[in-house]
Amino acid sequence: MPGRSPGYGLSVAAYLAWTSQPPVDLVGPWEEVREAAPGLLLIDSTASVSAVYHAVKWCLPDDAALLVTAVESTPKSRGLAAGSTTWLRNRTR
Repeated sequence: MPGRSPGYGLSVAAYLAWTSQPPVDLVGPWEEVREAAPGLLLIDSTASVSAVYHAVKWCLPDDAALLVTAVESTPKSRGLAAGSTTWLRNRTR
């Protein structure tokens, strides 16, 4: 639907999640999760942002901070783990 944000009923391939307490094991509606930096996760999923958010949240301690957003276009970045920019480029425009 025009005007709707990525991740809300639209097919999105990449999400960016940040958490104050990175989980050891992540189980959720995704094909791949990679750590781009401490606490910064790149998630390959076509699930909604809400589904991805809740799945990550359930893997964290109750007091952990969490932010999840859809990544529609390749962001500018620096200092991330090797291969992170290519990973994002392959899933965004």
